[in-house]
Amino acid sequence: MQTVIGVIGGSGVYDIEGLENPQWVKVDSPFGDPSDELLVGHLNGVKMVFLPRHGRGHIQTPSTINYRANIDALKRAGVTDVISVSACGSFRDAMAPGDFVIVDQFIDRTFAREKSFFGPGCVAHVSVAYPTCPRLSEVCFNAAKAQGVNVHLGGTYLAMEGPQFSTLAESKMYRDVWGCDVIGMTNMPEAKLAREAELCYASVAMITDYDSWHPDHGEVDVTKIIQTLMGNADNAKGLVARLPALLGADRIDCPHGCDKALEFAIMTQPDMRDPTLVAKLDAVAGRVLN
Repeated sequence: MQTVIGVIGGSGVYDIEGLENPQWVKVDSPFGDPSDELLVGHLNGVKMVFLPRHGRGHIQTPSTINYRANIDALKRAGVTDVISVSACGSFRDAMAPGDFVIVDQFIDRTFAREKSFFGPGCVAHVSVAYPTCPRLSEVCFNAAKAQGVNVHLGGTYLAMEGPQFSTLAESKMYRDVWGCDVIGMTNMPEAKLAREAELCYASVAMITDYDSWHPDHGEVDVTKIIQTLMGNADNAKGLVARLPALLGADRIDCPHGCDKALEFAIMTQPDMRDPTLVAKLDAVAGRVLN
């Protein structure tokens, strides 16, 4: 099996020097329209697929992103490993603006998003106790270190609905009571859906600010966030460019079972499954439904 790297993030991540034969490809999904077309190319002999999470021009809010269509489209494009690159705020002094965090846990506070490919007529329950892939996360960590980024391996990401930033009371609760490390608006239900689609998923959270809890920084300043984001973009691009060499063209089975997540997850008896829903699941769950 060949490695196909999928990258979800901002437009600055896709301008990779040496990307061969890049072309934008429209991929239809039965779950609706993805955020954008997919940019497909090859780097160092490995196929790369890039998806602008908010669409080119940043036209989607965190709540209007069609996460199901995005993950489904990546699966249809043959992606085996998904790297999420996203901005976040920090709850820790030691995790400063400009640092990267390789997230390994989430607390999901979103409520206005479709969170599963499955439903009435085809019920499934997957485990997300460990929602990111340790193998892929370690690769991202090593790529960030090689890029010269101050990077932290492991951290809990609070996923909020947005689009507003936290109140001071919320920020203090997430930090002091819940023990979260970073906060963002886009990694959920993305990570859950990647697990349902049997894709290895790693989250690279790029810190832009200290949210609103920090006594020396006050409320979130969007102007400063954008300045830090622009500084992070080159490092993110460098990290992504290092992935093909670290992952290699020939892919082995995930040692943590991400690519077998649906093995015993589907509960609905075959003769009771809704054929319309089953048809929509051909890419996501075809391995087990067929």
